Amino acid sequence: MTTPIVFERVVVDSSGWVEFLANGPKADRFAPYLESQTATILLPSIVVYEVHKKLYREKGKGIADEFISQAFGFRQQLIDLTLELAISSSKTSLESGLSMADAIIYTIAQKYRAQLITSDAHFASLPSVTLI
Repeated sequence: MTTPIVFERVVVDSSGWVEFLANGPKADRFAPYLESQTATILLPSIVVYEVHKKLYREKGKGIADEFISQAFGFRQQLIDLTLELAISSSKTSLESGLSMADAIIYTIAQKYRAQLITSDAHFASLPSVTLI
């Protein structure tokens, strides 16, 4: 049974995309978010970098290229790192102790009022995070 998505916008972090695309142990738990017909999925460009790199290194060029094909389909939902987001992310990193990439991902989720979907425990104490 698929869990209904109740969020208007979601950001699935790199761990979720990798689990889903590589059919990892938590793939079925990320599927409702990545296959949602009701929620808008936002894709930070830093997630594209992280997912492509990990898939290419661990699963091969084919699956990494499939992900890039999907990423090109996001168009308006692809979020680039702007000067404003970079500055805000640096503050988020200092305040929360998140790494650079994680701070960027979390800041984007917050700016766009999106729920962050992740399996990374270091996000657990932050608001608007669904930990899988």
